[in-house]
Amino acid sequence: MGILHDDVVIITEPEKEGDPSVITINCPDKTGLGCDLCRIILFFGLSIVRGDVSTDGKWCFLVFWVVGNPGTRWGLLKKRLMETCPSFSSASGISYYRHELQSPKTPDVFLLKFCCYDRKGILHDVTGVLCELELTIKKVKVSTTPDEKVMDLFFVTDTRELLHTNKRKDEVSDHLKAATGNAMISCDIEMVGPEITACSQSSSFLPSVLMEDMFHLEMPDELPSGLVTSSCVSVNMDNSLSPGHTLVQIMCKDHKGLLYDIMRTLKDYNIQISYGRFSSKQRRNCEIDLFIVQADGKKMVDPSKQNALKSRLQMELLRPLRVAVVSKGPDTELLVANPVELSGKGRPLVFHDITLALKMSNTGIFSAKIGRHLVKDREWEVYRVLLDEGDGLPVPRNKIEEGVWKMLMGWE
Repeated sequence: MGILHDDVVIITEPEKEGDPSVITINCPDKTGLGCDLCRIILFFGLSIVRGDVSTDGKWCFLVFWVVGNPGTRWGLLKKRLMETCPSFSSASGISYYRHELQSPKTPDVFLLKFCCYDRKGILHDVTGVLCELELTIKKVKVSTTPDEKVMDLFFVTDTRELLHTNKRKDEVSDHLKAATGNAMISCDIEMVGPEITACSQSSSFLPSVLMEDMFHLEMPDELPSGLVTSSCVSVNMDNSLSPGHTLVQIMCKDHKGLLYDIMRTLKDYNIQISYGRFSSKQRRNCEIDLFIVQADGKKMVDPSKQNALKSRLQMELLRPLRVAVVSKGPDTELLVANPVELSGKGRPLVFHDITLALKMSNTGIFSAKIGRHLVKDREWEVYRVLLDEGDGLPVPRNKIEEGVWKMLMGWE
């Protein structure tokens, strides 16, 4: 029995304002599918407040209740979710499961050179346009000239795979012009080699004083801003409730991308969820029950593997990102880092949220860089933002750090 292609993803919008929209997905299964779907939902600015997942290893059924962005383009979201689901082969108008045999194509990388007159918040306005147009920022270098002009170099990939066409380039330029007005001077787009963004730099390119604290992989007693402590995350594993599955029970405080952080961790460990339920309670408290199996289809009984997974989940839910405001000579630098999935994908909307938080605190940006670094055999996406202190910082350093952290965690 197959299912019709249009029934793979069904989005039901709420009948009354304030209720969540419901996304139902019914498709062939693959390890890491939940992570990929949650990543797309996060990219569209939505928060998952409840979720149910079930699979028999070949076919899966997922339901997500989501809230958030009032301007969500639901048709485009449905298209992106359907593209992520494993493909089908058709017969008599009905689609059936087909194993994936081909590796995904490496997307083309383009250099977008944007020059404009400087003003506070303009980098966020530009970043917002790129996100809206589904251009993924892989690397960026932003600099301010003495005559108050800004040169933004964005290395991007295009989800729609059309940036090689003049029509798409004109669309990007027109949207940037509409967002920045008379501040825009020029906009040029050209294709570059994928090696520009593929290679990672070693950790020696990062300030050594930050290495131990920022990229510490063990459990901290308290986060830098004192916002969350280790007592806020509980991870327990039980093999007595199911003959074929290990139950993972998680209780923690909700944050933006919580389910994505859980799913990407399980994906990196090559673990499959057979059944899962997620719910967000009052005061942002969340409860997650997951029945999992390893890549061999068996439950996890090895205590060392259990402890490794438990420790990693606790850390990823406590510190899905790292934030610090530090001195760089006479200047002040904001650093934000997030781990990269083993698949090579970074976390969505990080640069968007950083620039929004700085815009809201009226903090200017003098220069910015995004790069990937290998730290302790793990790849990190690192954002380095040199703050504009021409007239002094408008708010204390700790308030800048706290504001960026809250924005990234969805607690603003």
